[in-house]
Amino acid sequence: MSKNPTILQQFRSFCYQNNATNLEQALEYFAVFGGMGWRVDFSKSLNELIAHKVLDNYRYIHGDITKITQSKEIHHKILTALAVGDRREHSAFKKAQVDRKHGEESIDFLIAEGLLQTDKSVEKPLKDHEKVSAKLLFAQPFMRFWFSIISPNYKGIKAGEYDEFYDRWREMKLEFTNHIYQQLFLELVKKTHNENSSDKIMRIGSYWDTQVEIDLLAKTKSGKMIAGTCKFSKAKAKKSELTKLKESCQKAKLDVNAYALFSKNKFTTELKKEKSETLELFSLKSLGSLLVDLNEKDMLVNTNKKY
Repeated sequence: MSKNPTILQQFRSFCYQNNATNLEQALEYFAVFGGMGWRVDFSKSLNELIAHKVLDNYRYIHGDITKITQSKEIHHKILTALAVGDRREHSAFKKAQVDRKHGEESIDFLIAEGLLQTDKSVEKPLKDHEKVSAKLLFAQPFMRFWFSIISPNYKGIKAGEYDEFYDRWREMKLEFTNHIYQQLFLELVKKTHNENSSDKIMRIGSYWDTQVEIDLLAKTKSGKMIAGTCKFSKAKAKKSELTKLKESCQKAKLDVNAYALFSKNKFTTELKKEKSETLELFSLKSLGSLLVDLNEKDMLVNTNKKY
């Protein structure tokens, strides 16, 4: 396996390995088990698989993870803070109650060990950029699942008492996949744009400053910018989502040329009428194009223990 496979490479491998046929289910299961190379039986419920593969094997998986983290409390505190927080470095230090020096040393170690990846704003804010904290991504979805829900409830899990875990999981489950959707949205916009334009996207990610956050910001070879946003609620995305996105771009003083919106639950007729060369709309179904031509070459080689 390449040292740092992208989220798309991991997702394609996961879907090929497990013969995924339902995209939404595959995304839900990938958010929990992704990046580990484990076989997943889609005929079983997610809770059943979590109990069988993770909770019942807590001691063994914990042992494998502590070999990477060297059992250092500071690493576990920061990983949990990142998993349940806004992914900003300074927020994680505050939540983990560690000073900047030791926090930065810990993050450097976790990046070197392949647990985290740095996520920088595509464009530097015009003002106060020194105050804007870097964000961090978990390299494998499973590690985010572990440090957000398993590790904080380790006492009960270790004792074979899972009620506290399930209570916490019920609270987080509906929104847990949203971060995966957003990461794959970036991949989808890049793929779609580059297949239809000679002005290739050279950089893509998110944008944030002390006042504004934009889910997607891409820069093409010619310097043009594409901004995007994700909507995950059960309601259809409205035209107001586009208006908010444009307002955010103006507030950040970004000279944006085109827009892209992702909605898990489709779009209103009013918004669909706005679709044009400068506005693309992507739905859950659109993500299916990321899985075209899956084959054995997509299978990543993992050395993790199989559970």
